[in-house]
Amino acid sequence: MKRGVIAALIAGLGITLLSLPAFGVSGTLQVTKECSKYTGGAGSFCTITVSNCDAIPVGSKIVYAKAATEAGGLDTDIVINTPNGDTGYGHVVLDGATETGTVTLKGGTGQLAKLAGDLVVAPLAKPTYSWAGPYSY
Repeated sequence: MKRGVIAALIAGLGITLLSLPAFGVSGTLQVTKECSKYTGGAGSFCTITVSNCDAIPVGSKIVYAKAATEAGGLDTDIVINTPNGDTGYGHVVLDGATETGTVTLKGGTGQLAKLAGDLVVAPLAKPTYSWAGPYSY
């Protein structure tokens, strides 16, 4: 009798373990974004041209909620819209003089619901910029 109960418990536990979601993805995000369509106004965007993250693929758009400051800097929320309809949320602070700054990623929808990251923004050849740093989703 005990063996039957133990077998049932093990089988039940196995089913429960199989139904758990997979562990999240984490690592170092490396993104290149092209900003020729960015006007500096609220709602303008940059397009991701290189990404090592499957959940933020090439073609994703980074939309800026607020306009750039008079000095060309930013302190605004952003939305990452992926081609498959997932959305990531974050905030960027950028120095207009050096074009360097930080991006904090936090939450979203779909695959990006648990998005988190602390990234460094660096200029490449204008109008191209990089994001790099630890992230998870």
